[in-house]
Amino acid sequence: MAAEEGAMSPTRMLAEGHLRVATGGGAPADGGIAVRHLPHHHPAKKDGVGGKTEQDNHEDVDSLPSQELKKLANGNNKVPGTLDEYKRLVVPIVEEYFSTGDVELASSELRSLGSDQFQHYFVKKLISMAMDRHDKEKEMASVLLSSLYADLLSSYMISEGFMMLLESIEDLTVDIPDAVDLLAVFIARAVVDEILPPVFLARARALLPEFSKGIQVLQVVEKSYLSAPHHAELVERKWGGSTHFTVEEAKKRIQDILREYIESGDIDEAFRCIRELSLPFFHHEVVKRALTLGMENISSQPLILKLLREAAAGCLISSNQISKGFSRLAESVDDLSLDIPSAKDLFDKLVSTAISEGWLDASFSKSAASEEEMRNTSADKVKRFKEESGHIIHEYFLSDDVPELIRSLEELSAPEYNPIFLKKLVTLAMDRKNREKEMASVLLSSLSLELFSTDDIMKGFIMLLQSAEDTALDIVDAPSELALFLARAVIDEVLIPLNLDEISSKLRPNSSGSQTVQMARALLSARHSSERILRCWGGGTGWAVEDAKDKIAKLLEEYSTGGDLGEACRCIRDLGMPFFNHEVVKKALVMAMEKQNDAGILALLQECFGEGLITINQMTKGFTRVKEGLDDLVLDIPNAQEKFGAYVELATGRGWLLPAFTSVP
Repeated sequence: MAAEEGAMSPTRMLAEGHLRVATGGGAPADGGIAVRHLPHHHPAKKDGVGGKTEQDNHEDVDSLPSQELKKLANGNNKVPGTLDEYKRLVVPIVEEYFSTGDVELASSELRSLGSDQFQHYFVKKLISMAMDRHDKEKEMASVLLSSLYADLLSSYMISEGFMMLLESIEDLTVDIPDAVDLLAVFIARAVVDEILPPVFLARARALLPEFSKGIQVLQVVEKSYLSAPHHAELVERKWGGSTHFTVEEAKKRIQDILREYIESGDIDEAFRCIRELSLPFFHHEVVKRALTLGMENISSQPLILKLLREAAAGCLISSNQISKGFSRLAESVDDLSLDIPSAKDLFDKLVSTAISEGWLDASFSKSAASEEEMRNTSADKVKRFKEESGHIIHEYFLSDDVPELIRSLEELSAPEYNPIFLKKLVTLAMDRKNREKEMASVLLSSLSLELFSTDDIMKGFIMLLQSAEDTALDIVDAPSELALFLARAVIDEVLIPLNLDEISSKLRPNSSGSQTVQMARALLSARHSSERILRCWGGGTGWAVEDAKDKIAKLLEEYSTGGDLGEACRCIRDLGMPFFNHEVVKKALVMAMEKQNDAGILALLQECFGEGLITINQMTKGFTRVKEGLDDLVLDIPNAQEKFGAYVELATGRGWLLPAFTSVP
């Protein structure tokens, strides 16, 4: 999960200020106050779609054994092993929360489930169940999300849950007619509460189909809510007001407390006001704002440091909240530098002072420094690699020298960036002529034998597919070109068909990248697909399709005339195109049918197979291509079908073919 390590537990929240949400119109029980938190920005990512109606939710609850419900009520320590288990267990938690309004209990039950990787589903389930209820439950759902933020739910998980809702909105509208507007309010509320970054809207729009209801939701969010005058207040009061602090109210109170403290220097009064807020899980905001004031007004630093030091010593502000406050300020120090030019130096001094005085963990400085150094070093290295890769690829397009390119790539000594090289290669080729596209595919085949693992190649294609929308802005036909590169990689045995499933699983359904993979599958499933895909760019390199075919035809003619097995094998090896050896098999079988020279040709194939010169995959692919062309062959060779059947029987007996060949249509 993305919840921060060492975050304050709900039990400690209860001890320092009980957290409940009123289920009617009254004040929170025990005088507690719920508050919504601030986000860390992140990309959204989806792991599933779909939603249930209120009736479905009741069915889920009714299907649970009574003993299991008791476990949930008393704290279930069972960790669901699957998403289905998690779905089943999470519904009673939401139902009970809507009945009791007890944030602390809901937090405790959710934490006890574990299964952090599924918590985006909790967000989706909470919102979808609230959408089918009254305004009271809708308000409660927003409050719960805000209360769980940072200590249990990360902004990442919240974004992912909302992305799932956007993608399943079509289903939700079947049972909830106004689901589009309701989800728009929930998203706007999450943005106003600062648990969902505004950039989520742009990222979600790029991932959703253009005319989908998900896009309609985003349009409503922007036009009807976030762009309206006083939009924050409008959204906050959409469901009839609330009985808790809003984020802005909490921030304003904290700011006022700190300013009054700086003016009066009365630390006891400041502590009393902070304690009265009853927001122990939001104390990181106190730390962040105090440090910011200290950087803005250097003369106030001694008072600020005294406040934080004594608050930490007296356990008013926990060590986790102290660290979180420093971390949040570290994330925004670049923005602060626009108003405070020396912000970075001032912040470093504050960190050093806090560590030396013992109220900030010493590991904060090391982790912050190492992370920054790692980011900077890594970014510089990637930038240099991209520049060098660009030069190497441009030189290859001019020289058509594969061995030289491989030597240059090896000299870079950065195998971890192989996927980046693949992405660069294909992107540059897509913006050039067919000759360079063919050269890129030929090079990719060579690299798969010499340097690149299948994992490298898959990662490279995933990177390409994930950025397909951006690429299409510069290269109009990028999706179709990319589909051809992907299909060609399968034909050349750089990838296997199963790899397409693995690649597709890393992409969002209905995204441009996912649709490109579907296009590649369609190309591969077409009749005579191998031939068509190999000819897709019409050749153009020194060792492209037509040249290779001519060389193969000549060496087979010479073998048919001279019968020198060793020489024939040497010529095939010298071609240096093992990914194209299926063409040797195809032409050899057709020649055997035409010239009635079965024994000699089959002996050559046996020799090549025995030496490992032609692999079982290439052999099977060659037989498959002949099988695909039998209807045309019988026009010139009447007994082609019969002969091919005999060749298949022989090849099967000698183990040349994959078992799956017999099922090929």
